[in-house]
Amino acid sequence: MTTNMYENIVVTIAETPRPRRFRPTGALKGTIRVPGDKSISHRAIMLSALAVGESRITGLLEGEDVLATAAAMRAMGATIERMTDGEWRVHGVGVGGLLQPDEPLEMGNSGTSTRLLMGLVASHAITATFTGDASLSKRPMGRVIDPLSLMGAAFDSAEGGDSAESGRLPLTMRGASPAVPITYTLPVASAQVKSAVLLAGLNTPGITTVIEPVPTRDHSERMLKGFGADLTVEIAPDGTRTIRLVGEAELRPQTIEVPGDPSSAAFFMVAGLIVPGSDILIENVGMNATRAGLYYVLRAMGGRIEAVNLREVGGEPVADLHVQHSALTGIDVDPAIAPSMIDEFPVLFVAAALASGTTRTSGLEELRVKESDRLSAMATALKAIGAIVTESDDGLTIVGTGGEPLEGAKVGDSPIVTHLDHRIAMSMAVAGLASYNGVEVDDTRPIATSFPVFVALLDGLSA
Repeated sequence: MTTNMYENIVVTIAETPRPRRFRPTGALKGTIRVPGDKSISHRAIMLSALAVGESRITGLLEGEDVLATAAAMRAMGATIERMTDGEWRVHGVGVGGLLQPDEPLEMGNSGTSTRLLMGLVASHAITATFTGDASLSKRPMGRVIDPLSLMGAAFDSAEGGDSAESGRLPLTMRGASPAVPITYTLPVASAQVKSAVLLAGLNTPGITTVIEPVPTRDHSERMLKGFGADLTVEIAPDGTRTIRLVGEAELRPQTIEVPGDPSSAAFFMVAGLIVPGSDILIENVGMNATRAGLYYVLRAMGGRIEAVNLREVGGEPVADLHVQHSALTGIDVDPAIAPSMIDEFPVLFVAAALASGTTRTSGLEELRVKESDRLSAMATALKAIGAIVTESDDGLTIVGTGGEPLEGAKVGDSPIVTHLDHRIAMSMAVAGLASYNGVEVDDTRPIATSFPVFVALLDGLSA
């Protein structure tokens, strides 16, 4: 028996802001399991929709971003159902089988959905209009538009403005069939750009090649191989990765178990380290080396985090993380590790604010074009609650308290401005637990885009 509760879901954020004050509650104790990895969930839906036959997915993240991907794939012909036991079943249309959507594809707040779906559409003879919320509509898409245009796709503004020129939504995209295979060297480290080009290559005759001088998360390569694509990866002595995909692929349906999202586990890792007396076990966390940078950085700062019960789930390394309160020490974070923890820097900044000494970060220009300018947003937010922060063009320098709680914000002070950015909201919620007066964020609604049960899990550990 199936339920169609997600069949016609409208992915929107309610109009009324939902502020909340996060207060110190004492030690965090207990065992939790974070939702499925968002990056893997997106790709599982997309590739299942391009396979011929039925794929089954368990552990899928049911946040608004992933639901936007599912809604878009339904609009282009795939049958996607959520079973009563939480398993998702996807009947794909085959590579090259995507249908013309009747309506614009509403992406909500999901940059990953938008960029990866542009890749899929690029090599199909269909036209699709991509729209998003106010936050997503400010984010640049040019880094994906550039290589997809070389493959033959065309872009213009859906509303007659300069969106196509500025690389922002709303955009109308006309796919090319046949598309042209390209060899593309990534100008910046971006798993989304790499994945968009590879997904376009699935329905492109010949060999599509992506060269990444700096390795990024490799979920797309792992999953494409798992679905049967002819994909090879060559690693040069200097670490440069050359990825080649043979086009006009035939994908086979799969059974996929999605591991827990390390980006979601990050908030509880930091919370457990900075709140005195805390002892937390976070189960089933993905430990892919291209995603585990925060784990190693926190350990280098003196964090007591132990990976136990190491195993492999669905082709991805997984472990349970035992986290205990620790005396952290500031460090200089190697910019080379940034691609493996780019989404975790906001909460790392919180950990740095409670450490002894100074933490310096650099090479983080990418954070300025996320859901918000995360460097500026976190610098402003942390200063507002008593942290000592210096902002540069490509990073933050933070002088920690040596373990003393942050001042926080008194009742009546202006709430922290989150800019509709889920990671800013969650990072500052964690900061509130290690403050004297708590921290009020202006809006918790965006948290639902990536981590719908965040607040419930946090409250459970505090209880």
